[in-house]
Amino acid sequence: MAIIPMRVMLDHAAENGYGVGAFNVNNMEQIQAIMMAANETGSPVIVQASRGARAYSQDNYLRHLMLAAAELNPNIPIAMHLDHGNAPSACISAVEMGFTSVMMDGSLEEDGKTPASWDYNVRVTKEVVDYAHARGVTVEAELGCLGGIEDGQGAGLSEEEAQEHLTDPGEAADFVEQTGCDALAVAIGTSHGAYKFKKKPTGKVLRMDVIAEIHRRMPNCHMVMHGSSSVPEELVAIINQYGGSMPETYGVPVSDIQEGIKHGVRKINVDTDNRLAITGAIRKLFIEEPSAFDPRDYLKPSRVAMAAVVASRMNSFGSAGQAGGVEMKSLEDMKSYYLAGV
Repeated sequence: MAIIPMRVMLDHAAENGYGVGAFNVNNMEQIQAIMMAANETGSPVIVQASRGARAYSQDNYLRHLMLAAAELNPNIPIAMHLDHGNAPSACISAVEMGFTSVMMDGSLEEDGKTPASWDYNVRVTKEVVDYAHARGVTVEAELGCLGGIEDGQGAGLSEEEAQEHLTDPGEAADFVEQTGCDALAVAIGTSHGAYKFKKKPTGKVLRMDVIAEIHRRMPNCHMVMHGSSSVPEELVAIINQYGGSMPETYGVPVSDIQEGIKHGVRKINVDTDNRLAITGAIRKLFIEEPSAFDPRDYLKPSRVAMAAVVASRMNSFGSAGQAGGVEMKSLEDMKSYYLAGV
C-alpha cells in the first residue's frame, strides 16, 4: 500500500524545494486521471475529498476507490485527505474511515459560511490535532478566509471583501504554536471556484508578500494555497466553443504558485481546472458525435483531458520525479513521531 500520512510528503517537499498538488475527487474517472498523471510524471500526490464529495459519492465508495489507486500504483506515495472539514466530528469520522490527513477549517463556523473567531478556530483545531496525532494522522488548518463558495463551503466573500480577511503573519506564528497543526492554509486573496478575479491579478490583489513574511517568521511551516486553480483561457474557450456560456474570468497564475513554493508553500489545491477540462471534453464529444450515448464514449476523453491538466501542474510544482524519494511511513510511524514530541 502506498497511502501515507500527508506530513511525510510535505516534509520531503520542504527538504527538496517543491510543492505537492492536492486534487479533489468525486468519482472513479477523476481518481484514474490523477493516477495516470502521477505515473507519467513520477509524482507523489494528495487525493482529497470535500464534504460535498463525501455526500455525493459516500465515504465507502471514495475510500475503496482510493485504496484501489494505491493497490494499482504501489510506487506512488498517496495521501488520502479530507478537504475543509467543518467540525471536529467531520474530521473524526474521516479518520475512522481511513483518511491519513484531515483539514479542520476553523476559520469558518460549523455552518461553513460564517467567519469564526480566533478562539473558536484555535479550540476546534487543537481538538482535532490532539485526536488525529494520537493516531498518526496529519492535520491541516486554516487562518483567514478565502473568497467565493465551492461545494457549499465558503463565506461567499467578494474579491474586495477577501482582502479584509487575509492571514496575519504574526497571528499565524501564534496559531501554529497553540494548535500544533502540521500545515496551514493561508488567505492571500484567492477564492474558491472558477470566478476568482475579474481581471488578471496583481500584487495588490494576490498578496504573495503575506506568504513570504510567514515563511520568514516560520521557515519550517508547511503552507497551503487554496483556490489555486489557474482557470486557463484555453479550457474556458473549449467550453464556450461547444455550447457553454462562461464569462471572462481569471485564476491564479502558475508563476505565482511557483513563487509561493519558494517561500514555503508545500500543498497546492487544484479543483476548478480539472472540472473545466472534464466539462470541455464532454461538451466537445457531444457536439462532434451527437449520436454518442455510451458513458464510456465521453468519460474516456474527459479522463484524458483531466490527466493532462494534473500532469502539467505536477511538472510546474516541481513534484515530477520525486515519488521515489518519499519515505513510505505508516500511521504507526507518525504516531510515534508525535508522541516523541518532535
